Amino acid sequence: MHESHIRHARPADADALGELDRETWSPVHAVLPRPVPPYAPFFDANHRPEDFLVAEEVGSRAVLGYIRLVPPTPLASNQHVRQIQGLAVADRARGHGIGRSLLRAACGEARRQGAVRITLRVLSHNTPARALYEAEGFTVEGVLPGEFRIEGRYVDDVIMGRALGA
Repeated sequence: MHESHIRHARPADADALGELDRETWSPVHAVLPRPVPPYAPFFDANHRPEDFLVAEEVGSRAVLGYIRLVPPTPLASNQHVRQIQGLAVADRARGHGIGRSLLRAACGEARRQGAVRITLRVLSHNTPARALYEAEGFTVEGVLPGEFRIEGRYVDDVIMGRALGA
C-alpha cells in the first residue's frame, strides 16, 4: 500500500507531473488527443503550481497523483466557487484511496480560499470517477449530451457539484 501525504505543488514537480499526465492518459477521461513529443510544459500561465495539490509517497517522495483546483471564471460574481479541472492518480497507486484523499484535500483547500461550492466536469463513461465523486457528496447538476466525440462515439459531459460545509 502507498502511504501518501498531500501538499501544494512546486515548480520542481513539473517533470514528474507531466510524466504522470502522460502515463494516465486515457480516452475514458481525456478530451484532448494522446500527448506526443515534444511535450508542452506542465506548468504555464494558466496552469500554475499553486493551482495543484500533489499526493506524494511517504518515504520515496514520488508523486502519486494530483488535483487541480481553480476559480471557474475570473468573474467576481462567482469567486465563491472553485472548480476541479484535473485529477490523476498513478496506475501503481490506484485503489489505495489517493484519489479520495486528493478530492477531500481539494474541498478543504477550496474552503480555506473562501469557497462555499465546488464543481467539476466528468465524462459520462468515466464510471470510476463518477462513483468516487458521488461517494464524496457530489451530485449531477447538469448534462451536456454528446458534448464530445471520442474515438468515434459521442460522450456526454456531466457537470457535478456540491456545497462546502464548514
